[in-house]
Amino acid sequence: MNKFTKIVAAAAMLALAVPSFAAEEEEEGPIGWTPFAISLASPVQLPWGIGNWDVFGIDLGLFYNDVWHMYGLDIALATTVRGDTRGLVLSGVFNYASRDIYAIRGTLGANISAGALYGMDVGGFGYHNEIYGIDIELVGTMQKKITGFDASLIFNLTETESCGCNVVGGVNMAKTAYGCQIAGVFNYTDELHGCQIGLVNFARECPWGFQIGLANIIMDNKIKVLPIVNGYF
Repeated sequence: MNKFTKIVAAAAMLALAVPSFAAEEEEEGPIGWTPFAISLASPVQLPWGIGNWDVFGIDLGLFYNDVWHMYGLDIALATTVRGDTRGLVLSGVFNYASRDIYAIRGTLGANISAGALYGMDVGGFGYHNEIYGIDIELVGTMQKKITGFDASLIFNLTETESCGCNVVGGVNMAKTAYGCQIAGVFNYTDELHGCQIGLVNFARECPWGFQIGLANIIMDNKIKVLPIVNGYF
């Protein structure tokens, strides 16, 4: 195992541990604020401490940054923000936020948030609670609810309502779709209020909307399967 592989493996293990760190210390809150922080890996940083400081300025780290509120620029191999995030966050492996994000975050790995995204995430994989903005990921996106836009190469999965536009090269899935699902292979929703465009489109119910594709399936229509176009208004 070469040095790079070891670093990536260690960072991935750290990513799994981050949510538990946040849960343990979230009630304590910050002990102060600083305009500048620099770290090897929190808590080995100036000023000292893991998740103890609000940073209103610049936070630079070699491996891992862990702050409370982040208002400004945050750069490290991996980042955790326990409070609100505002500004620009860049990492190599993952970005994790416990609360709301009003920022642009970029990573080669995963963008993760327990709160709501009101800004923009760009990375390899996205996992969010709620999105009210833009999420663009290489592999895929997962969220409980989205009102906005997301795009990925392989899959988009929305647990409840999708309001806006979902674009994917592979598979789109949402419990309820308000807006537009566009997929290279397959679109799925329990309830369609809008449109589906893909090779194969499936909706259990369609109070109103339409499908465009090679095979279009609406289970509560009199004619359940149609080529090219299907819909109900």
